[in-house]
Amino acid sequence: MRGRAWLGAALVLGAQLRALWLAAAVEVHTSKEVVAVNGTNQRLKCTFSSSSPVSQQLAVTWNFQPEDLSSHEPVFYYLKEPYKPPSGRFKERVTWDGNVERNDVSIIVWNLQPTDNGTFTCQVTNWPDVYGTIGEVRLRVVQKVNFSEIHFLAVAIGSASVLMILVVTAVIVCRQRRRKAQDKRTEVADTEL
Repeated sequence: MRGRAWLGAALVLGAQLRALWLAAAVEVHTSKEVVAVNGTNQRLKCTFSSSSPVSQQLAVTWNFQPEDLSSHEPVFYYLKEPYKPPSGRFKERVTWDGNVERNDVSIIVWNLQPTDNGTFTCQVTNWPDVYGTIGEVRLRVVQKVNFSEIHFLAVAIGSASVLMILVVTAVIVCRQRRRKAQDKRTEVADTEL
């Protein structure tokens, strides 16, 4: 009787694990908010994890929701290869920058404009994992970088340059002192002989 109980428990556990396996979903990961300067290019990063290996039916859909909440617009599609949008605001302005073998399905949006402010969504299906989260990236296009950011960058680069000059100067001075001390010892040794 004990053998039958173990067998029954194993069958129930197997059925539960199979149900969990079928319920597995793709998890999509994005940077939640990105700030970019008007006229520049921006990579919108989207990665995913799946309980299944990357399949030939892997599909990626990027969409855009403007800030004014007007209708969604297609941005990009991937199925075995990248497909650029044939029309719309992102025609000729989006390129594939992902690598599905590394679970990266990122894109680059070129020549950003203030009208690109809004939310980009990244959805991945990887058969048999066809359900899952949809990643969102909120893009804010600004006219120029804040002075504080430029100031911080200038101070960092300037400080690194000054530090490098000081290190090189210290090394040169130490070498010259060693050389003078060695020359002096050689001179003293020659005098004693």
